[in-house]
Amino acid sequence: MAGVQTAVALREAGFKGPVTLLGAEPHQPYDRPPLSKAVLLGTAEGSAFEVDFEGLDIELRLGVEVTGLRAADRELDTAAGPLPYRTLVLATGAEPLTLPGSEGVPGVHLLRTLDDAERLRPVLAAAPEVVVVGAGWIGAEFATAAREAGCAVTVVEAAGRVLAGALPDEVTAPMAAWYEQAGARLLTGTGVAAVEPGLVRLADGRELPAGAVVVGIGARPATGWLTGSGVELGPDGSVTADERLRTSLPGVYAVGDCASFPSGRYRTRLLVHHWDNALQGPRTVAANILGAEQAYDPVPYFWSEQFGRFVQYAGHHAEADSMLWRGSPDDPAWSVCWLREGALVAVLAVGRPRDLAQGRRLIESGTAMDPAKLTDPATPLKSATA
Repeated sequence: MAGVQTAVALREAGFKGPVTLLGAEPHQPYDRPPLSKAVLLGTAEGSAFEVDFEGLDIELRLGVEVTGLRAADRELDTAAGPLPYRTLVLATGAEPLTLPGSEGVPGVHLLRTLDDAERLRPVLAAAPEVVVVGAGWIGAEFATAAREAGCAVTVVEAAGRVLAGALPDEVTAPMAAWYEQAGARLLTGTGVAAVEPGLVRLADGRELPAGAVVVGIGARPATGWLTGSGVELGPDGSVTADERLRTSLPGVYAVGDCASFPSGRYRTRLLVHHWDNALQGPRTVAANILGAEQAYDPVPYFWSEQFGRFVQYAGHHAEADSMLWRGSPDDPAWSVCWLREGALVAVLAVGRPRDLAQGRRLIESGTAMDPAKLTDPATPLKSATA
């Protein structure tokens, strides 16, 4: 997404020079969200972007892995030989974390690429007993698809609750019930000790039969190939971009899942592993390549479809000083709002898309809110201002 959108944005902004888009995968560039839904369940054959690369004079080089960057020569090392550049945009995304000890074990799967989804599709169609490792966003989405395919599903989470790294305990508590309601078994507070063909052994001694094991324990920026290149990387492995998405090397930008950036809005550096970031950031990169001095400071946004619910989140709640509910988590639809110094900084909406849309605009404007109005789910969020 980030690479394709950067190339398209350059053309839309009037860039006339040559544009080359490199990709390690052999497939036409494709969208990733459908992989855990329609592609996985066989209701869609693929999710290629509807972009006329030839018409836009964008050269696609597919199946070409980049292995190194030599800044002094302004060249990339690729499997097909060296490639010079004048301006370079790093959009290598993220790679899934693997479960230690599971490498090479038959029946263990990751879900990140089109090939991953195509390998998993016939597995789900056979409706085996599936063990999902990780109760984060991707684990919940895969468990949803597996249940829809008729599989018996057990989700194992080492933390004591679902979405432990993403949301506060009181917000995720009602979400845990969604698993059982969907017919999935949820085991928290225990890790995986070993994976064997057809079996998962847990740290507490329990054994789970597993016709398939899907690992969804997070992802890290795909930046290992940049070691020694002079591109500054953060402790999390992300490219340390500045407010214009420039890296520490001249003429080199970074965008999407592989890059962190400073947010003036949230007074911290953000690493956002979500689709919307890979859509919005390229516009800033393209503008700055063409000479603008444009800062990138978005309101992060993502969505997740799980267990029959549409979950949306906008903002960044880590520095909030209060959290308020709109509606009851026992109801089918509810929202949570986070405030800092009276202004809305983040909103989580379950089945309330208007709250999300209105909340996102309120976050962007920094509007002060009236807590009494805000906690009334019958009051539109846009009308809950102070």
